[in-house]
Amino acid sequence: MSIPAAMFSDDELSDDKFLCGRLHLLQPIKGYRAATDPVLLAAACPAKPGESVLDLGCGVGAAALCLGLRVPGVRLEGLELQPDYADLARRNSERNAIPVEVHEGDLARMPAAIRKDFDHVIANPPYYPPGGSPSPVPGRARAMQVETPLADWVAAASRRLRPGGWLTLICGADGLPQVLGAMGSKLGSAAVLPLAPRDGRPALRILFQARKGGRAAFRLLAPLVIHHGPAHDGDRESYTPEANAILREGADLLARFR
Repeated sequence: MSIPAAMFSDDELSDDKFLCGRLHLLQPIKGYRAATDPVLLAAACPAKPGESVLDLGCGVGAAALCLGLRVPGVRLEGLELQPDYADLARRNSERNAIPVEVHEGDLARMPAAIRKDFDHVIANPPYYPPGGSPSPVPGRARAMQVETPLADWVAAASRRLRPGGWLTLICGADGLPQVLGAMGSKLGSAAVLPLAPRDGRPALRILFQARKGGRAAFRLLAPLVIHHGPAHDGDRESYTPEANAILREGADLLARFR
């Protein structure tokens, strides 16, 4: 069900560069702003030209558009709860000349237009726990704070996958037990990639991938380390070579594991 919201005015938006400026995204200056998570998510999706991809909770379209830039010819659709973010996703699709059909609606009550099978489903669910102090900006709070359990995201994605289709999801590392517990009998061939901010530091996020009807053994992959050095060192670029290839050049994140 759509939630009424005013569309953003131009003075409420920034024009941000992704993938070394090959992608330009309008984003709210105050509100949820895409950063590295959707880029990593798109880089992990194994979609091929001509295959269909559904981005659950697509926001301003960052993950779908990063994927469309990396894999020309992929067929992209998105589902977004907040109408103002869905409007930005459509605008970003048009201005980058990457077609994405954006639907407004709730994960639990999907529009009829997307009640069909997809080759891939990608998702970047909210990962801040409920309670605590929510953001004073409603759009940011709704986009980042958990309202729908991760298990529901996994179940919804599984329903939208064709047999043999792939789910690719990025979430906080503390959400991994919920994700694994939600696989049930429908999903298998799962792999988990820990995302470590620096060498020797615990992973704060994980990438999860599973196949509908898959039967291969579970794999825990070697971590992807994002930054050089033990701590942040000013404003200098600090990405590791592998992270730089993914976040700046759009490289395939999981290619080395296939």
